[in-house]
Amino acid sequence: MIRNLDLTALRSFVAVAESGGVTRAAAQLHLTQSAVSMQLKRLEEALGQPLLLRSGRGVRLSLQGEQLLGYGRRILALNDEVWLRMTDAQFEGEVSFGVPADIVYPHVPGVLRRFAHDFPRVKVQLISSYTEHLKGMLAAGRVDMILTTEYGLEKGGEVLRRAPLIWVGGEGGRVWEERPMRLAFEKNCIFRQTAQRALSDAGIEWDMVVTSDSTRTIEATVSADLAIHALLAETSSPYMKEIDHNGALPELPVFNINMYLSHGARREMTEQLADYVRLAYGVDG
Repeated sequence: MIRNLDLTALRSFVAVAESGGVTRAAAQLHLTQSAVSMQLKRLEEALGQPLLLRSGRGVRLSLQGEQLLGYGRRILALNDEVWLRMTDAQFEGEVSFGVPADIVYPHVPGVLRRFAHDFPRVKVQLISSYTEHLKGMLAAGRVDMILTTEYGLEKGGEVLRRAPLIWVGGEGGRVWEERPMRLAFEKNCIFRQTAQRALSDAGIEWDMVVTSDSTRTIEATVSADLAIHALLAETSSPYMKEIDHNGALPELPVFNINMYLSHGARREMTEQLADYVRLAYGVDG
C-alpha cells in the first residue's frame, strides 16, 4: 500500500530541527506551538518512529529524526521549486536593505538566506553604511529599509534591541593597559565620540592611532593588539574579543538597534523582509 507523507507536518519537523525548538519554529511558520506539536506527533505516529528526544532543555533529533531531516529538506525543496515554477503567487522585484557594517553580524546573513529561500524571485540589495548616511538615503527614497544604531528612536521607527556598548581588543591582547589609550575607529562611526568622551570623563588619556573608512582595517588593527575599539555587545567579529578590564575602563552607554521602513511602491515586499528581521531579533511583529 502506498503511503504519502504529510508535507505540512514534515515542514514543521524540519523547522524544529533547524531552529532548535518548537517555539522558534512556530514563529517561523506563523503557527501556534500547539499546532506544531500536534503535527510532529502526527508525523511520528504515521512513521512509527520517534523523531525528537524531548528534555527540560528543549528537543534534539533521534537517530531516525536525523535520517528523516536529510530527506525532508530535499522533499520540501523540490515541493517549493515546483510550486514556484507552476504559480505566479510569489513576489518579484528588488528590495534595498541598508545596515551599518558593525551590526551585519550575527543576524543579517541568516535573514538574507531565509528570505531568499522563501522569495527566490526577490533580489535583496544589501547596502552597508553608517547610520546617518542610511537615514539620509531613506528620507530621499533611495533605500527601502534600514537598521540603525542610535541613542533613541525617531518617528516611524521601531526598536529591535537595546544593547550595551563594550570595549573590544585582540584576543589575549594587553594594549588596553597602555597610556595613552590607543584607539581605532572608522571616521563616521557613531560610537567614536562616545568612546572618546567616556575615556576623557574618566581621566584616561587617549590617542586615535587609526582612522579609516574600512571596517576591515579597524578589525585588522584591533585583532593585532595595536589598538582597542568599541561596539555593541553580541556583534563582535571573530577577530575582536570583549576586554575583561575589571573596571579599569569606563562603562559605556546602551544603544538601540532600530528599524525604519520606507513608504514607497515596494512597501509590501519590504514588510515581508522586515518580518524576517523581527524574527531574527526575537521581536513580535
